[in-house]
Amino acid sequence: MNRLLIKNASAIVTCDDRDSVWENTHILICDGVITYIGTELPQAEEIIDGSGYIVYPGLINTHHHLYQTFSRNLPQVQNMELFDWLKTLYEIWKNLDGDIIYQSSLTGMGELLKSGCTTCFDHHYVFPGGVSKTLLESQFAAARALGVRMYASRGSMDLSKKDGGLPPDGVVQTVDEILRDSRNAVEKYHDPSPFSMEMVALAPCSPFSASKELYRQSAVLARELGVRLHTHLCETIDEENYVLHQYGKRPLAYMEEMDWVGKDVWYAHGIHFNDEELKVLAETGTGVAHCPISNMKLSSGICRIPDMLKLGVPVGLAVDGSASNDGSNLLEELRVAFLLHRLHSSKLAPSGYDLLKIATRGSAKVLGREDIGSLEVGKAGDLFLVRRNRLELVGADLDVKSMLGTVGLKAAVDYTIVNGRVVVENGRLTGVDEEKEIVKGRKLVEKYLNCR
Repeated sequence: MNRLLIKNASAIVTCDDRDSVWENTHILICDGVITYIGTELPQAEEIIDGSGYIVYPGLINTHHHLYQTFSRNLPQVQNMELFDWLKTLYEIWKNLDGDIIYQSSLTGMGELLKSGCTTCFDHHYVFPGGVSKTLLESQFAAARALGVRMYASRGSMDLSKKDGGLPPDGVVQTVDEILRDSRNAVEKYHDPSPFSMEMVALAPCSPFSASKELYRQSAVLARELGVRLHTHLCETIDEENYVLHQYGKRPLAYMEEMDWVGKDVWYAHGIHFNDEELKVLAETGTGVAHCPISNMKLSSGICRIPDMLKLGVPVGLAVDGSASNDGSNLLEELRVAFLLHRLHSSKLAPSGYDLLKIATRGSAKVLGREDIGSLEVGKAGDLFLVRRNRLELVGADLDVKSMLGTVGLKAAVDYTIVNGRVVVENGRLTGVDEEKEIVKGRKLVEKYLNCR
């Protein structure tokens, strides 16, 4: 049995049903699962002295595009909105290969781990030449090297420019090809058991790049295989107008027609839902991945998070793709979300602690997982530690539950632990040599962007 003990933790913010905060307490993780939280000192082979540290549940990212990490901060797209932004970047993304996917995934997930994120969902939908197997395997290989809990997707697009969609012909596939590859991906990688490190969802990209047939058949296949469904929805007014023009109804009604609502479905963004549509989300248990920084950068709008929380819509937090966020820092996302909704909704906005719970328990619910999201006996040993004795936190830690939303953390966390394994120590990744990976990554970026 592998036992890891965090002893004498200054504070443990559990995010449990009682919103418990333990002080000067020990937490024991055995074979990846929390088995004890209390004041009696257990025995363990590996010990971290938690004196002076705050312990938080691992953050959970519910929507990302890791392949975009190597096309961020490009001057030519900085002032574009979504449709023009996508059309420009597809000309770069059509050159993706396994090496770029591995290194960009490792870079993005490495940053996530250093910002306290322990589970990453990635929405990959660009498969140049149909190389599905190579690209998904590259993502899982990067996740295994880092030790992050990986929730991948077999994303898809079948509507190219010639069909009235946005992507170029070289990155779309036929519905039959997509369904075959989707089944293979689930059978090869999806582990539905408790504390799983690898899972797969089916995820057609968006209404303007995936056909009605692809959506319908993906829903049928996902339910046959017992996996979840994910797509972009209600991100922009342009998308809303596209669906109204093409299908004669609003985006959510279009999704309902194809059986794309329910507790096994979640949407990225969800900005432009009206009052009646929010009630449908709540009644059906359909979730939303909130991506505030991306929404701001692309001028897409402000998601109605206070209204969603009031109605009981499942809401998780997400960074979205690095090319529309320019980073993979979920702690930054948490604080920006707090500030954005304070600005827009004043006293109706979620508190700093509410945002922490959205990024942990809320995100776990959106992903359909009950084994992560809080620090309790029987839950996964996924957490991160922040040292209180930092200059930037002097006077800031009076309310440790709200601190990450109200004050934020501007540097890497001290420790990140996933499945009982230390994957970040003293702010550095333990599973890979960061300096070597930086050199590899920079060389690949230069080669990749020069061949566009």
